[in-house]
Amino acid sequence: MKQFTTFRNANTRDEFWVLSHPAVYTQGTSCNAMPLASDTAIPVVKTDRGGQITYHGPGQLILYLLLDIKRLGMGPKRLVSSIESALITLLAQLSIDAETRKGAPGVYVSDEKIAALGLRIRQGACYHGLALNIDMDLSPFERIDPCGYADLKVTQVSAQGVTCSQAQVTDQLINCLIDAIYSPIESSERA
Repeated sequence: MKQFTTFRNANTRDEFWVLSHPAVYTQGTSCNAMPLASDTAIPVVKTDRGGQITYHGPGQLILYLLLDIKRLGMGPKRLVSSIESALITLLAQLSIDAETRKGAPGVYVSDEKIAALGLRIRQGACYHGLALNIDMDLSPFERIDPCGYADLKVTQVSAQGVTCSQAQVTDQLINCLIDAIYSPIESSERA
């Protein structure tokens, strides 16, 4: 991601990278927190994304957004809002009612976080991205203050009574992201 961002130019196409991480805790640039239980076998990795500590593991969809936000005419707040909107749209397609919280990036179902965001913006481009909990072991979240919030509960798509494949959700999410990020720009260019 860093190399891609460093060497991209005005003609470099934006990319979405879809993956799944093995069990790992990641710390954002403003985080010094460690897992609450020191006996965990899950590694802790410092990253250059924003945010605090979170957990990634099998059953969680990771989507990295490598975007030229300068070319898109987006600032960080609009980018975050567009990503959150895409996630909410996807979850609505799955009959899950989700929302954002003021001052707490990500997407929530009731009082539980279902999707987290962590971005890095450099040279007018962003990298890192989002994590959507699909069907995973949520217990590692109990060893941290997810995203820096004590007692924050997390949830997942399967806990909402929805059974779907990660591949199906991936295709839907990419379409929602394309609509949320690129459609407003195309509309304003047509006006």
